[in-house]
Amino acid sequence: MTTKPETIRALNDELRHKLTTSTAFLTTGVAALGAEAVARIVKTIAIYDDFCHANDPYEEHDFGSFEADGHTIFFKIDYYNKALTSHSPDPSDPSVTERVITIMLAEEY
Repeated sequence: MTTKPETIRALNDELRHKLTTSTAFLTTGVAALGAEAVARIVKTIAIYDDFCHANDPYEEHDFGSFEADGHTIFFKIDYYNKALTSHSPDPSDPSVTERVITIMLAEEY
């Protein structure tokens, strides 16, 4: 039987691999790096696997940090209800959850 954290992790990994399956936001700082840099950053997020207890204590793969073009990049996945008005009642249930990934420069956090 799959646990809730395992289900959430699988859904988050799917989002990171296919950013088109949900809502993705780029901060102005990341966008200012230019289209080629953004494409490299998106590819890095898709293959990112440097999850550890320090950055992933709940083992949901909802946060990551890496270096790109001389900048520290953060990505964060949050869970909202389908109307995007409050937190999801159950992040493991895609029928009630809208995943939102934000890609930002560390200094924008």
